[in-house]
Amino acid sequence: MSASMHNADKHTHRRIMLVGLMFCAAFVAITFLAREQPENTYVLKKADRLVRTAGEAPRAH
Repeated sequence: MSASMHNADKHTHRRIMLVGLMFCAAFVAITFLAREQPENTYVLKKADRLVRTAGEAPRAH
């Protein structure tokens, strides 16, 4: 009879889980870094405006 994963020792199971987790993390990191980054700077402009106007009284409309 061939040994199944259920009969493997705990160290082998942990090692296989760790290798699988590392492959998954590497795949996610590579796909995130490989995708084309948008040229949208809206968030940066908004953050810059918030920093520059911090502490000022709000403008009346």
